[in-house]
Amino acid sequence: MSVLVDANTRLLVQGITGKSGSFHASACKEYGTQVVAGVTPARGGEKFEDTVPIFDTVSEAVAATRANASMIFVPPEFAGDAILEAADAGIQLIVAITEGIPMMDMMRVRHALAEHSCVLIGPNCPGIITPGACKIGIMPGYIHRPGHVGVVSRSGTLTYEAVWQITSQGLGQSTCIGVGGDPIHGLTLQKAVEYLHADPDTKAIVMIGEIGGSEEEEAAEYIQARVKKPVVSFIAGATAPPGRRMGHAGAIISGGQGTAQAKIEALQKAGVRMAKNLGEIGQEVAAALGK
Repeated sequence: MSVLVDANTRLLVQGITGKSGSFHASACKEYGTQVVAGVTPARGGEKFEDTVPIFDTVSEAVAATRANASMIFVPPEFAGDAILEAADAGIQLIVAITEGIPMMDMMRVRHALAEHSCVLIGPNCPGIITPGACKIGIMPGYIHRPGHVGVVSRSGTLTYEAVWQITSQGLGQSTCIGVGGDPIHGLTLQKAVEYLHADPDTKAIVMIGEIGGSEEEEAAEYIQARVKKPVVSFIAGATAPPGRRMGHAGAIISGGQGTAQAKIEALQKAGVRMAKNLGEIGQEVAAALGK
């Protein structure tokens, strides 16, 4: 099994004719993902790489191809509406890669998605991959290998480093999810951990957090109460000056909350194995699995 995506996932790409959309749609297709449709208004009837039909709307694409997942590369000023269009068309998994979506647009999206059963990953995220089966996003596919370690992270680049270390240990990944670093996004760290904990193919979980917000503390509460599988974590930004924004728009410390130390303490209390630095993640995972 896997989490959210597998070899049967049927992907459409919103913004498939743009520079980034076409590049990454091609990479997903080359990896083996079933890219069944593209959507670009006023380009309906064309084909991407001579094989993937392009439609004017998501609803037309879903009706013709039975697509059940979407990857969004629409410019930020239109991306909020693109997410809602996918949800209204019945898409079950929406992966919004676009960064810089206005916060008010995402507040509107979050409110509207409460009426839908779909899962939103992102925005401003690397996406999701089940190694050897399906890649939806911008992550380098070659560093992944099928295995039993689930990975969830707020940071794209740190996800890749953790994955490479796990692969280098001779282990592999069940599913890897980058939830995104914006203050208002879809899937949370806690919900991703819930999915991985429920997956029988996932034997251990790696969670990469960073300063700002409270998602790591919320995930720690869930882990302490429910999770029986070994969990390894690393918190980025421990050396950040107080009050400093570090990279992601969501990585803001305020009112004494969201500090690296607070997150580390919450996770340690929950029984999570903490990597003291990024280079120890792979070793900690191997040790947690008795390898």
